[in-house]
Amino acid sequence: MPELAEVARIVHFIRQHLVGKTLSKVQAQHDDIIYGKVGTSAVEFQKAMQGKKVTGAGQQGKYFWITMSSPPHAVMHFGMAGWMKIKGADTFYYRSDKPTDQEWPPKYWKFLLETNDEPKTEAAFVDARRLSRIRLVDCPAEEIRQHTPLKENGPDPVMDKDIVTETWLAEKLKSKRVPIKALLLDQANISGIGNWMGDEILYHAKIHPEQYSNTLSSDQVKELNAAIHYVCTIAMETLADSEKFPEHWLFKHRWGKGKKNQSSALPNGDKITFITVGGRTSAVVPAVQKKSGTATKDTDDDIPNGNSNASKRKRGLKQEEDSETEKPQPETKARGPKRQSTSAVKKEDDDEKTDNTKSLGRRRSTRSKK
Repeated sequence: MPELAEVARIVHFIRQHLVGKTLSKVQAQHDDIIYGKVGTSAVEFQKAMQGKKVTGAGQQGKYFWITMSSPPHAVMHFGMAGWMKIKGADTFYYRSDKPTDQEWPPKYWKFLLETNDEPKTEAAFVDARRLSRIRLVDCPAEEIRQHTPLKENGPDPVMDKDIVTETWLAEKLKSKRVPIKALLLDQANISGIGNWMGDEILYHAKIHPEQYSNTLSSDQVKELNAAIHYVCTIAMETLADSEKFPEHWLFKHRWGKGKKNQSSALPNGDKITFITVGGRTSAVVPAVQKKSGTATKDTDDDIPNGNSNASKRKRGLKQEEDSETEKPQPETKARGPKRQSTSAVKKEDDDEKTDNTKSLGRRRSTRSKK
């Protein structure tokens, strides 16, 4: 799933290629999940964007928005596999040599934008799995964060660094009794941290992901706060290009999991193991991340009155809208009036189990190669 850094990459490209330009042509494709689940329709989206000037773009965690010359504005979430493509620009963060990446319009597009300048700029929002969300927010541009869905989410660790302080974090940790990894992934606490960033933060803070949040010492809180700002800032400054990440980062060495004749380990030989915390696969370096205080395994004992797999997945995790609770719907060439299913499925792992990694091989970089 695109996290804080990957979304920052897209905001960068929107500002570079779309801001300041007027949309001469907007096409939105009907999808009663991506638009409809948040109370918007493709027709409404198209009408709201057509002929208007793009005045800005912003981000809060995994959400991002495009502001127009007049309300409403578009607020979006990529879900598990959504993305935004700009023709001729390297917006990708997964390596891919597929010739289909060059197709235009791209497969599985949900909206297409064209600007009125020459040469025109063309952009597309794509999502094969239909877990993303596209909505319109009718308010002044500067008030977007005061409206749903952003107002329900926690502060962004980079955009709101004056809020996410050591004191703030200490109070947040004391107020919860959940595994620290689960707390970091809960978007109601902090916006934008997903699976790989959570693992990276805890590795640098030398904290085991199963340790309960309210048992961290003052020194651990200090290290955790520093690690949050360090990892999030570097990841955003590099626009999620992992080839620019420091070589000692966990991210650079964790992808041997499940590969034949490969094991995951750091350059110094420290082994990387994998456990499940809060329903998510977590990379851990046992030599560095020692359990201290109270720690837990992924069991129902952590949840009051919890005695099922369903209850496990509720621990410390705020569902991010509907984006990970809806069953992916298959795309078809013929889009008839057939009613689409909206049955729920289990939360999926951000990194190791996405469709992208099956076809892309080792995830060496979060951007594509030309």
